[in-house]
Amino acid sequence: MRPARTPPHIATLILATALSVLSLNMFLPSLHHISEDFAADYALVNLSIAGYLIITGVLQVVMGPLSDRYGRRPVMLVCGAIFVVASIGCVMADTIWSFLGFRLLQGAGIAGQVVARAAVRDMHPPNEAASKLGYISMAMALAPMLGPMLGGTLDMAFGWRASFVLYTGFGLAMLVLVWTDFGETNQTRAATFGKQMREYPQLFTSRRFWGYALCVAFSVGGFFSFITGAPLVAAAWFDLSPAMLGLGIGIITGGFMVGSFITGRIAGRIGLIPMIIAGRSVAVAGPLAGLALFLAGMGHELIFFGAAICVGFGNGLTIANANAGLMSVRPHLAGSASGLSGALTAALGAALTSGTGWLVTPANAPFAVLSMILAASLLALASALYVRWVDLREPLPDMS
Repeated sequence: MRPARTPPHIATLILATALSVLSLNMFLPSLHHISEDFAADYALVNLSIAGYLIITGVLQVVMGPLSDRYGRRPVMLVCGAIFVVASIGCVMADTIWSFLGFRLLQGAGIAGQVVARAAVRDMHPPNEAASKLGYISMAMALAPMLGPMLGGTLDMAFGWRASFVLYTGFGLAMLVLVWTDFGETNQTRAATFGKQMREYPQLFTSRRFWGYALCVAFSVGGFFSFITGAPLVAAAWFDLSPAMLGLGIGIITGGFMVGSFITGRIAGRIGLIPMIIAGRSVAVAGPLAGLALFLAGMGHELIFFGAAICVGFGNGLTIANANAGLMSVRPHLAGSASGLSGALTAALGAALTSGTGWLVTPANAPFAVLSMILAASLLALASALYVRWVDLREPLPDMS
């Protein structure tokens, strides 16, 4: 089997991204059975999620510069191999601590998300990169919808370890796919890792980078606020069944998929900032209208989840374009920008999740959730407008 010498196809990048998302949530339905199997507290087992998020946040900061220095392909192969070994370790774990240790090692799978974005920017100019990233973003929406369903089915049929057996199979298949269809895309590598790291601060001093990165982080943060608060709204205000709640949460994901598809279709012909501002405007209008209707005494589940559709759709128009923009500020640091932005998004998402859980009560649930979503959407819009302000006052660098 000969290694690839040509750039990866878009399908390869989509599958790599999907696996990085599936590695977070496919086994969620099995948490209770894992707790029973290891006779461990549920809170301890939950570290397989919380700890994983922390590890992936840290790894994204490291993986980006590594892929800028050594190339996208080596990082994908090494991280893919670690993911496979870690998945096997989870299958064979006989204590909760060995399980958690291998589970944290699975965090290497986040490379599929970080490196795929950077590879797209390597191959395409900003507008075209945004179009490709729009299609990749659809995988990030579809995988969370289908993953837990698949994991729950496997658990019922074969037990919780079956999900990690499937992770192993997926990881091996991805290794083969990367080997055969992921030729190196980074042609501007630094001579040494030290030189690469000395260039890293260029991102910290770029106002455009922070504008784009904060736009992504607040956009995703609004989604985290919604999924954190929606269960309490559904139970305390509308008495919705778990199935209806699941449908309602899926609606925001469906909106994101539609927005991402539109981005894939038209981003190549429209500038990044106009697409982002349009997306943020829709994401602000939805929760603003929803909050106004609730305050007027016209609250209804359709209004609450309708506001969420607007947020999801707006995010679909925003995130791929903003990611293309932040990786274009310093094209030779595309991997570093992708990783740093991903870590910022994870950290802010965790903060907004905690804040929503702390602020939302049964009495104020829809008002608090819609207010949190609206605040995040407004901050994302402000970040996009800031980038526009910078663009008007400073000449744009060559981003081709």
